Amino acid sequence: MTDTRTVSILGSTGSIGTQALQVIAENPDRYAVLALAAGRNLALTAEQAVATRAPVVALAEGEAADLTEAIAGEARRQGLGRDAYRPDVVVGDDAAVQAAAVGADVVLNGITGSIGLRPTLAALEAGSVLALANKESLIVGGPLVKEAAGPDQIVPVDSEHSAIAQSLRGGRREEVRRLVVTASGGPFRGRSRAELGEVTPEQALAHPNYAMGRVITTNSATLVNKGLEVIEAHLLFDIPFERIDVVVHPQQWIHSMVEFHDGSTIAQMGPPRMLVPIALGLSWPERLTDVDEPCDWSVAQQWDFFPLDDEAFPAVRLARQVGEAGGTFPAVYNAANEVCVDAFHDGTIGFLDIVDTVERVVEAYAEQAGSRSPVENVDQVLRADAWARRAAAETIAVVGHGSAGSQAGEGGEG
Repeated sequence: MTDTRTVSILGSTGSIGTQALQVIAENPDRYAVLALAAGRNLALTAEQAVATRAPVVALAEGEAADLTEAIAGEARRQGLGRDAYRPDVVVGDDAAVQAAAVGADVVLNGITGSIGLRPTLAALEAGSVLALANKESLIVGGPLVKEAAGPDQIVPVDSEHSAIAQSLRGGRREEVRRLVVTASGGPFRGRSRAELGEVTPEQALAHPNYAMGRVITTNSATLVNKGLEVIEAHLLFDIPFERIDVVVHPQQWIHSMVEFHDGSTIAQMGPPRMLVPIALGLSWPERLTDVDEPCDWSVAQQWDFFPLDDEAFPAVRLARQVGEAGGTFPAVYNAANEVCVDAFHDGTIGFLDIVDTVERVVEAYAEQAGSRSPVENVDQVLRADAWARRAAAETIAVVGHGSAGSQAGEGGEG
């Protein structure tokens, strides 16, 4: 990669965005930031803007005047003249969409949640390569995103899907027998359903390997995140669900594997960090130099693998069901889960109630929509999303706090 690539970073103040800016800062001759988009962190957004001199700076919440003043204040602190840096400032619900549409060579979508769908479509429509960390936009808008994307226009940034993409270089697509997606098992690996009844929000946020935001970390504890990744793998690589397996690998040095028809398996290995997948998202198909430390084979170590416990963690099983149903069902699964995660952290419901409630909402949607609900446009996806959020809130009001404890001894999946 010799030419400088322009980059727009959506979710610039989050975990993915800050690490992407780290990669860019260490390779200043390869990248130029064209746009930044963040949620509400005014101070950090201003700091990033001045550091990168991004021509476009977008913020979902707040006032344009406040962002302009924050950027000017940061510029003064860094000793810049009054007119040395004056970016175009965008504030509002569509700020990330506008940042995605500026026509950068690469748009890194690191937003969390289904709100990333419109920015994903805007980036694809603008002809940018989409470095996709916002799995939810592909999952909820699957047919729309796939129709909008040209060949090789989407590069996965999730470590598991980046690993699969890298491993697929070792053989032809028609030679693939199955994909094996690894999971850490979260902080509650090995616990029975009964033992999960009294889990606290603080415990759920104690991920063993990664530092992530509240939603993704909680999803990793329930394994909803792994369920979403199974749907994402199906959509990205066109592999049927019955040929996508999940295996628990606590150390997470193997990020995922591809098994081929001849019996060989190719695995991608590296530290349980996101720097390499992010860098590959920006540089694909080429690799940058010295992005992270490789495995140290001079040190004795042990890597373990366990089968997934579907009884204690039914989220993956449920994700397969909604993925196979297709249409707007994945949007319902994702939206209901986001509401349930908030309710869990608010103390309204218990840990087991998260997936149990999502399953009830999916079942209610199936009764209303039938076995299939094809996706025709973004508004249809957003209507399903809104319906699921209302249904989840109504179900939570009935479930109430503490019901998970009474369910835990049943040994069922709710």
